[in-house]
Formats: sequence, structure tokens, C-alpha cells
Amino acid sequence: MQSTALIMAAGSGTRMKSSKPKVAFEMLGKPLVRWVVDAAKEAGCQDVISILGHGRDIVEPLVADTTVVVQEQQLGTGHAVMMAADELSKRSGSVVVLSGDCPLIEPKTIEGLISERQSKGAAAVVLTQIADDPFGYGRVIRSENGDVVKIVEQKDCSPEEAAVNECNSGMYCFDISELLEYVSKLGNDNAQGEYYLTDVISMMVQDGKKVVATVVADNSEAMGINTRVQLAQATKQMQLRINTRHMLAGVTMWDPQQVWIGPDVQIAQDVEILPLSILMGSTSVGEGSVIGPNTRIVDSKIGCNCKVDESVVLESVFDDGVNCGPRAYIRPGVHMCEGSKAGTHVEIKKSTIGKGSKVPHLSYIGDTTMGEGVNIGAGSITCNYDGVNKNPTTIGDRTFVGSDTMMVAPVNIGDDVVIGAGSTITKNVPDGALGIARAKQTNIEGYKKYKGR
Repeated sequence: MQSTALIMAAGSGTRMKSSKPKVAFEMLGKPLVRWVVDAAKEAGCQDVISILGHGRDIVEPLVADTTVVVQEQQLGTGHAVMMAADELSKRSGSVVVLSGDCPLIEPKTIEGLISERQSKGAAAVVLTQIADDPFGYGRVIRSENGDVVKIVEQKDCSPEEAAVNECNSGMYCFDISELLEYVSKLGNDNAQGEYYLTDVISMMVQDGKKVVATVVADNSEAMGINTRVQLAQATKQMQLRINTRHMLAGVTMWDPQQVWIGPDVQIAQDVEILPLSILMGSTSVGEGSVIGPNTRIVDSKIGCNCKVDESVVLESVFDDGVNCGPRAYIRPGVHMCEGSKAGTHVEIKKSTIGKGSKVPHLSYIGDTTMGEGVNIGAGSITCNYDGVNKNPTTIGDRTFVGSDTMMVAPVNIGDDVVIGAGSTITKNVPDGALGIARAKQTNIEGYKKYKGR
């Protein structure tokens, strides 16, 4: 049966203390609202409708693959559904109402809500949680047969109702036609002058419609993000969720509390991730590699049996057997070929480092194509920027570049070349040649005496 997700993402989130809309804040590199959209899609929702308001220009690109409805004035959850009524009227079956600030909701929970509504022929299903401290939450009051009788807000609870610890999560599944019928009857005769979706539940129950409740398996799924403290708490929950999944799939972590992995990262078995390591974006890591400690990798492909130690790697590709670090900075556009090395305090940008080639320490390589079996001496630099343009350097196979060499681009250094240490290379060096460019050494006798030392 057809199912649609309706995501509430119009609020400003004033308690976040930011001009940025709350649902645009990121958890492990992914916007909060995106977590909810992806969960709905994974649960099988064929359509997703996003209700936007505050900061629409920031949020809309994040939900570009959904149908966007604008709520210019934020007048409550019921009002948000009213704004989506035209879009909902084009659809049938179930609609799951989700909160854009609840990123921990699981696809299987959404799937369960839809299944529950359909199997019981209910007008609505309320997702609830059992709270240790229910104060402040709307209480879900059930009948003897387990159906929902009403949802009572904290301020309206009788002593008996206040003792109930089953609480409303703010997420629901409705029959679309039933929801549209009842949302059109909503009023705003309350202290806030707003339209509440919980009133739809009350009206359905009063009319004898079947309303049921299902308890969420893990209370963290219903956790809303209203402050940066709660954002940190939710991030910790998701961190351990993701890390547990990887460990069960064959990844070793010394301390999963000190490893942060984004939701789209792919890691093969027998990878070891050491403490204080961060893997984000579309990163993948091949079998047998060791990452960390104190390493950040973003949108990069790391091959098998690589070692990335105390380094930063951005938008780059490592073939198998690459050794990187400690304290290397690999900037976007780098291809480290099989068995190559970027060593201590090395920075590489937009370059190819050939098979088995080494940049062992204290060097900068930029806009360079390097052949196989090259060795770059310590303190060497490709001087790729002339103040206007970034110019290329090419270095052929099996070339040895002595320490403290400046290669002033554009320049072509051939195969089997030796560059003398301390050279400034401004002209091409042919295959098999020795390139050396040093100022003549001058010794001034008696200099110490002249200086009065």
C-alpha cells in the first residue's frame, strides 16, 4: 500500500541560539532533517513531503529530493498539516508524520508504524515512549483494550494521569483521508492560538475511530533536538550505534567512544581504527588498513593494507599499501598510487604520487605528476604558484631529488634523474642527467675577528 512521509521542518529552534535553522545543524556531518528524510525513504515511503518555514533558503537544498511545502507562519503542528493538505489530497494510503529534529528515528520503527496502522485498520497510530521521568510530556491514556483514549498535556493532567509514564513522541501514522477530514475541523481556541495535531487524535477518538499506540523500542529514537546539549547527546547515541554496526561487521576499535564515523562511510573487515579518528562523508576503507590515531579522513577512498597515522586526508584516493603520516596533510585531488608514501610533516595537493614513490618528510608537493620509484629528499618544494597561476611539475620514474630542493614550476624533470641537494631547479632536466643549481660557496677568512667576536 502507498505510504507518504510528512516531515515537520519549519521551526526556528530558538534554543539553539543561532541564526541557522535547527534542522540544518549537522550530526556526524549530516543535517538533522536529512537523517529523517533518509530514514523515511529506507522505510519504504514512496513520497516525502517536507514542511519548511524558518530559514527555508538554507533548508530547501537539503531536501531537494522531496516535495516542499511552505508554512509561512508557524502556528502549530496541525497548521503545518493544513499547509500540506493539497499535496496529501493527491495521495492515498498512510502518511507518517515525523519531526525534522528527531534524527535518531530508525527506518524499522517507521515501517512498524505503517504496518500497525494497516494491519489494525486504524485511523491513526501514535508512537509513544515509556519515560523514566514523564514530566513535561503529553501522557497517552489508553482504554482497557489498549486503544488510545486521549493525549493529555502536562498542565492538564489529573493526579492519576500525571502518574502515567507512557508519553507522546509527536510522531504518528494516519490514514490520509481520515487525517484530511479531521485536520480541516481543527480550531485554535487555546492560549497559544495554535492548531495542534493532538486535537485530531482527540476528535478521532470522540467519533469512535480506532486510534492505537505503539511503544518505541529505544527511547532515543524519539529524542528531539532543541539545544546544542541535546545535539551532543544525540550525536553520542548515533556514534555508538554506527560504531557497533561496524564492529559487528569485523572492524576493530580500541575505544569506540573515541572514534567518529559518518553514516555513509564504508569500512571493510579487518580494518583497525585507533582512538581520536574521524571518518566522514563518502569515505571508504579497504581490508587490513589501520587508521589513526588522531586522523581525519573526509570523502576519500583508502585502499587495502594502508596505514594512515595522525594525518588529515581530504577528497583523495589511496591505492593499496599506501603509508601516510604521521602528521601529513593530504589536500583534495591527491592520488597516492600503490605502495607510495607521504611521511612526516608532508603536504600534498592535487598531485599523483607514483607507485612506490616516497615523499618521506618536511616537503610540499603541489600540482605535480610523479612517476614510479621516485624519492623526494627532506625539505623539498614544488614552487607551483607564481602569484597568478598554479603551474605543473612533472617528475619521471626512478628520479632522486636531493634534500632542500626547490622545483620552480612549470618544470619537467625526466626519468632516472638525480637532483643535487640544495638546488633551485628552474629549467627542465633531461632523462638520466644530474641537475644541480647552487650558488658558489665563498669562505671569508678572518670573519670572526672582523666581527669582534
